[in-house]
Amino acid sequence: MSPTDPSVDVRAAANELLGMRREQRVEADLPAHLRPPDLETAYAVQDDVVAALSGGSRPIGYKVACTSLVAQAALSIDRPLFGRLLAPTTSASGATLETDRFVHRVVEAEIAFRIGRDVAEIAEGHTHETIADHIDAVIPAIEIVDHRFVSWAVGALAVAADNAIHGWWVHGDPVTDWRHLDLSSTSVEVRVDGRTVTTGSGAAVLGHPLTVMAWLADELPRFGRSLCAGDLVTTGVTTDVFEAASGETVTAEFSAIGTVELRFD
Repeated sequence: MSPTDPSVDVRAAANELLGMRREQRVEADLPAHLRPPDLETAYAVQDDVVAALSGGSRPIGYKVACTSLVAQAALSIDRPLFGRLLAPTTSASGATLETDRFVHRVVEAEIAFRIGRDVAEIAEGHTHETIADHIDAVIPAIEIVDHRFVSWAVGALAVAADNAIHGWWVHGDPVTDWRHLDLSSTSVEVRVDGRTVTTGSGAAVLGHPLTVMAWLADELPRFGRSLCAGDLVTTGVTTDVFEAASGETVTAEFSAIGTVELRFD
């Protein structure tokens, strides 16, 4: 991992982002002197943000953002970004979430995975086959993306620093007999109070969810990290996104892997 830029006070940048979360304070951007100049510094800020948000518990895995060319173009970046999944902001399907704990409640229906054994770096890079050998379950999921910037397209480095603007993660039941499934053609339907609002498929995330997993397995070692047994990874939005409102029940149904549901009150 490359050293962080010494011109940026990592702790101060993290404290600013944490203050924005705590106060639900919306800003156009971080103050100029706190803006990470590179991904190494952005992820160092993220580490401090995650440590504060996790309440002393170990992160339970990763979220991958910007797994579409449209999102990458909006953030002026040529690769996805990762954040951390946290136990205090994770719930099982059927959860009810308080509407006012979020500034935004952007719903993202996502295909997630559970790592069955540690993933080592390999010189030639991971493929669908090599990373699949380390996965013991696929999981239907919804991520709630929340941010405190005027626009989520504030820039890749600010988004990465703010734990990839992760808000909450809700998961369905794991499916362990999954290797025969074509996850790229897995269809996804998202309903609000029983009404279909958007549809998509696993192909929306870099063409295949396992492409995202292989990318993450190769990317993490660049920053001194790796995927470990038990880690959960959610791979990015499979449909168009929308913002849910108070009183709404959101259901995401994935062909072959199941359903996940949550309600906002």
